[in-house]
Amino acid sequence: MMSPKLLAIAACLALATPAYAHDPGETVKQNFAQAIPNIPGKSLVAVEVTYPPAGTSLPHHHANSAFIYAYVVSGVIESQVEGEPARAYHAGESWYEAPGAHHLESRNASKTKPAKLLAVFVVDTDDKKLTTYDQEKTK
Repeated sequence: MMSPKLLAIAACLALATPAYAHDPGETVKQNFAQAIPNIPGKSLVAVEVTYPPAGTSLPHHHANSAFIYAYVVSGVIESQVEGEPARAYHAGESWYEAPGAHHLESRNASKTKPAKLLAVFVVDTDDKKLTTYDQEKTK
């Protein structure tokens, strides 16, 4: 039988995913995943989202348990969460998304330069899928 600590680590590893791209052009690459030892059942997962010039993400939801901190590493990212106005965030700026938020827009504001953001999730360790695109829900 696995110890609770090993079980939590194994669950975090299950969240590990290779870099992948979606039709609109963003590339998502996991950069960190770790169970939070003093918060049983919670993990910290960080992903890099890289947008080519004019790249965009499809509208999406994240895991219902996910509290997300987003930090713009380079470029300018335009973001909008349902119920809030769209806003442009420049390199060095950040925002957060509450659990269950509907992310309507996330895109590179530049048509000539790439942009990158780091998204850090505090999420239930057993949540395997961090992002569900709206088009997936209708299939």
